[in-house]
Amino acid sequence: MDRVDCVVVGAGVIGLAIARQLAKSGLETILLEREKAFGTIASARNSEVIHAGIYYSKDSQKARFCVTGNRLLYAYLESHHIPYQPCGKFIVASEANQLQDLEAIWTRAMNNGVPQMARLGKSEVKALEPALRCVEAIHSKSTGVIDSHAYMLSLLGGFEDAGGMLAYQAPLLRVRPVQDGANGYILDIGGDSNLQIQTQYLINSAGLSAPKVASCIEGLPPSHIPKAYFTKGNYFALQGKSPFSRLIYPIPEPGGLGVHLTLDLGGQAKFGPDVEWLDITDESEINYTVDPLRGELFYAAIRSYWPGLPDASLSPDYSGVRAKITSKLDPAGDFRIDTVDQHGLEGLINLFGFESPGLTSSLAIAEDVGRCLHVA
Repeated sequence: MDRVDCVVVGAGVIGLAIARQLAKSGLETILLEREKAFGTIASARNSEVIHAGIYYSKDSQKARFCVTGNRLLYAYLESHHIPYQPCGKFIVASEANQLQDLEAIWTRAMNNGVPQMARLGKSEVKALEPALRCVEAIHSKSTGVIDSHAYMLSLLGGFEDAGGMLAYQAPLLRVRPVQDGANGYILDIGGDSNLQIQTQYLINSAGLSAPKVASCIEGLPPSHIPKAYFTKGNYFALQGKSPFSRLIYPIPEPGGLGVHLTLDLGGQAKFGPDVEWLDITDESEINYTVDPLRGELFYAAIRSYWPGLPDASLSPDYSGVRAKITSKLDPAGDFRIDTVDQHGLEGLINLFGFESPGLTSSLAIAEDVGRCLHVA
């Protein structure tokens, strides 16, 4: 049986960042990915936005990781010559009755220590974005957009340069702890590999599938495995040139940040994601097709802050699904990192509920996992 120091499950952006961190810390690390390539699920289906840490509750994991991750990510992108654009964004109150919500967002940002923030009145906004309709806005200058595939490719390169190995089409089937994990774990791996590995440390970073992967770990109490909820976010592309040079976000809605405008590195605009709760119990049931009829709801939402949106200018683009562990009836969930302190198994770390701002937070999360294993 092959023996290694660490196995990371899931080669999305967070799994890649963690695997790189651990390999660079001197641990012999294998990264398992069930698909044929890295970063093909949630990490390939998002807005590619570098978030600032504005919306999250004070002292939450999302706030802490996002604010730190924003700083770490910009430094990494610059030093590794990865394409990005710090274009900034406006969060807008389109009507006077939204000013109280905008004030609450500002308070959260200040409580979280988000840098480079400003309040702008209607005339100041109009001078910067003439097509935008609002009564007041928050300007987040540290928000940007990134080439997420290039970023993940760089993380993979750093992982492999440090001696790490990525195994594709290698689903994790079963995990048996040796003496409550004190002597590591025996992993049964399917697919093309069809082998057993013994590892001292096991990191479950499987994103949407993290609860399902956790259920394969013998000795892990079911009470420590959250139920997975699936929330689809649909995107529509704008036909023609965007009149905006910044990202435009309305007041958030339950489960998401509202139908906002984002830009890619070429300046092309897209709108979304919206919030569509899926009545399914397993990731295999997801249908990523975007229903064109949802476009009617997009027009109404967008025209609240961009009245000049032309008719017939939106086309269905793509969709993604958020890795939620709270239902639509519950308050918004936080990132959850379960260690031996929670579940009692040495050397096991489960990452649950890592939706947005996971991309922005990835390097900060990786550092935290390293600290949990005392190797950072």
